[in-house]
Amino acid sequence: MAVRRLAPAEKQPEAFAFTAENLEWAKGQIAKYPEGRQASAVIPLLWRAQEQAGGWVPQKAIEHVAALLGMPVIRVLEVATFYTMFNLEPVGKHHVQLCGTTPCVLRGAEALKKVCKEKIGHEHHVTADGTFSWVEVECLGACVNAPMAQINYDYYEDLTPENFAKLLDDLAAGREVKTGPQIDRQFSAPVGGPTTLTGDAGTGAPATEKEPALADSDAKRPGEAANVRDEAVPKPPVGVGPRGGRSTRRE
Repeated sequence: MAVRRLAPAEKQPEAFAFTAENLEWAKGQIAKYPEGRQASAVIPLLWRAQEQAGGWVPQKAIEHVAALLGMPVIRVLEVATFYTMFNLEPVGKHHVQLCGTTPCVLRGAEALKKVCKEKIGHEHHVTADGTFSWVEVECLGACVNAPMAQINYDYYEDLTPENFAKLLDDLAAGREVKTGPQIDRQFSAPVGGPTTLTGDAGTGAPATEKEPALADSDAKRPGEAANVRDEAVPKPPVGVGPRGGRSTRRE
């Protein structure tokens, strides 16, 4: 992972303080932890500071969080610079995190980088109107839908240079966009629909309608499929034999 540093002084605001609403929220987070453990709230407080600051964490925000939690500033700085979820320099209204890990690269992420460079500029650059910025990131955990990108809080998957460029154009124009897969696909289901287990096992015939599978609370006949029902037979209580007599063993 590359070294992460705070934004240069000329980009830093002169001051930062939580709004009254965010301060009240922060106090609620701190109160979740016992006395002496307030530092455990550092990540949620940094996250709220990032949201208030417009998508990034200024140095003054780090100092403010440290003061609220009674922590040395360097400890909060360590957290902010370690987790890549915290942006350390200004970002655009739509901050694009483009996955550049192997599955996405194999599926065309390099072509998506070219789209970012053409429409936004180099990494970490914020467009003149403040609309876009972008950065390449490590795996975002949606490999089956590669290539993909996260824009602010949403995932956009199954990207191509064409639909990715259109997506950025729509965001710039303020048009409503579709999150998730950008092709005719249901979430992470196979492209084009199911390709296996579409018929009765071992016959190749179309699947026949069956009873629904049993719930955990339903009885199942031993040795039968999970949709074959059987009446539940209650077991006698421990210490009572099958004919009602006392027993010293479990039946």
